[in-house]
Amino acid sequence: MPTAAAHTTAAASPTPARAFGRYQLRRLLGKSEATMSWLADDAQAGHEVMLTLPRVAPAGAGAIASWLATARRAARLDHPGLARVLECNVHEQWPFVVVDRRAGVTLDEWLAEHARPAIDEAALWVEDLLRALAFAHDAGIVHLDPQFHTLLVNERGQLSVMALSVAHEGVPAAAANVRDNDRAMPLDPSMLRAQRSAAERDVLACGLLLHRLLAGEPALGVADTGKVIERLAPLGREFVRLPWTTPQPIPEALRAIVNRSTAGQVRLRYRNARTFLGALNGWREAVSDDDGGPVALLLDRLRTVGHLPSLPGLGARVQRVTAIESQRTDEIAAHLLPDLALSFELLRTINTAQVQGTQISGNGPVLTLRRVVALIGVNGVRLAANSLREWPGPLDETGAKALLAAIDRVRLAGHTAQALRPAGYDGEVVYLIAALQNLGRLMLRYHFAEEAEQIQQLMQPAPATAAGPEQPGLDEAGASYAVLGVDVETFGFAVARHWGLGEEILHMIRRLPLEAPVRKPDGDAELLRIVASAANEIVDIASHVPARKMSAAFTHVAQRYSRVLRINTRAIVDALQEAKDVLRKGGAAPAGRSAGKGEDAEAAVEGPRGDPVPAAAELPPAS
Repeated sequence: MPTAAAHTTAAASPTPARAFGRYQLRRLLGKSEATMSWLADDAQAGHEVMLTLPRVAPAGAGAIASWLATARRAARLDHPGLARVLECNVHEQWPFVVVDRRAGVTLDEWLAEHARPAIDEAALWVEDLLRALAFAHDAGIVHLDPQFHTLLVNERGQLSVMALSVAHEGVPAAAANVRDNDRAMPLDPSMLRAQRSAAERDVLACGLLLHRLLAGEPALGVADTGKVIERLAPLGREFVRLPWTTPQPIPEALRAIVNRSTAGQVRLRYRNARTFLGALNGWREAVSDDDGGPVALLLDRLRTVGHLPSLPGLGARVQRVTAIESQRTDEIAAHLLPDLALSFELLRTINTAQVQGTQISGNGPVLTLRRVVALIGVNGVRLAANSLREWPGPLDETGAKALLAAIDRVRLAGHTAQALRPAGYDGEVVYLIAALQNLGRLMLRYHFAEEAEQIQQLMQPAPATAAGPEQPGLDEAGASYAVLGVDVETFGFAVARHWGLGEEILHMIRRLPLEAPVRKPDGDAELLRIVASAANEIVDIASHVPARKMSAAFTHVAQRYSRVLRINTRAIVDALQEAKDVLRKGGAAPAGRSAGKGEDAEAAVEGPRGDPVPAAAELPPAS
């Protein structure tokens, strides 16, 4: 990469320099409505510098004094992502800040001389920008005009920020108790609100800059982020989304992050630099390493706090049902199944042992607790129970309540799958497949409780108001990408793979994509995946869709699955109600559908290949 000095020599303007105090202004580096940056010579120091000034000079001595106080507070900040300020001063009523040219070239200059940056390089630049702004915002300082001409790229390709608060004109830059000249500023609620609003504007500008880097052109055809912001909600009615025809293919996760940063609904945008940074960093680390970013953090937490905490009273239940070793394994399993933490631990233990070849080498995946109990005995069950963290683990009361609600939804999905399963298929198997399809959601609720709540909020629709109709929220994948940089399905798959579960199980626990057609299965494993996916879609509708839209949503599910499962809307409603009754009463599992039950036609339920469904207590051995 060329040095700043080499760049200057190559691109210097032939126009004569203009005197500005002791500086000689040589060339305009860039401008917006709020600021302008100049390349200049410092006659006193004998080297090149960059001056940034407001486009409109503050009116009056008081405004100038306020500008200087704010700029000098900003200049005192020390962070690797903030260009060091050499001077804050005023010349003929024009305030300015000075940065050494050796800090880098402006992003405008860099882009003029280089090929388009790679996607990950652009993301890394904006991470640098957000990291620096987060530090400044924590100190009560805002930028007010993030633009390509206020961002510098050094010889190592690292980005830094200059001109903090240069655009300041009557906007408080300190949140509270900031000292200037040894005088403490009093806490002022209006100052706090103004500071928060200005910080959110900075974050929105960062989204517009990332949009420009990825799209190859500025949003709305306007390079000035300030002008674009004026045209977006709540001030304007236009919206900004990444086009599908970008110079480089944009990964779905990154697209969701960028689109959230400039969302038309203000409530969906990133409210602070750290949440935006967390999503970008999570995406970039995840794509650079299959087990990187949030996935790596999740796997680390599995080692410290376990996958899930046991439900209250587990120890007493295990002691009671295993005290008499002569009990049938199915009776023991029926008492253990409601505790998802223990169920997952038992499946992990036995299937990991199988993969390692230490216990049941040569057999297929184990997907019933009764077989686990038969293989490891009651002492193995006790050891598994004792390895779990007690409820609620590290969660506070709010987090524990949310996790318990999530567990109840997963159990409801399991019982719904049992009620929907075709005749001859094992109820415990389909229950556990439906539960494992929610593994990532449960991990999210337990290990990333705050992020889970953010995702939930992003998925909620905004109610209709006098100003407009109801506005939809994000879908689950988009909300997950926008918060974590990865989706919840990736979480579940990473944990299952970490446990050593086989490829057949890994395939079954992936839900069918909502937009994909449901095709006739080519085997028992695929049919189980389909039944579990249908059950989870039904419970999602029952949990999140408004009552007035629920019937239409159930009808859509029935149409999606009718060809394979022979179900109609009535069968879905009956299965859901039966599952709710079982969950509420804690009774036996739903019996499943007999031939003809809940069908539009009177034909018997067909197996996955058009043959009568065989008895399937367990899956066949993996090939």
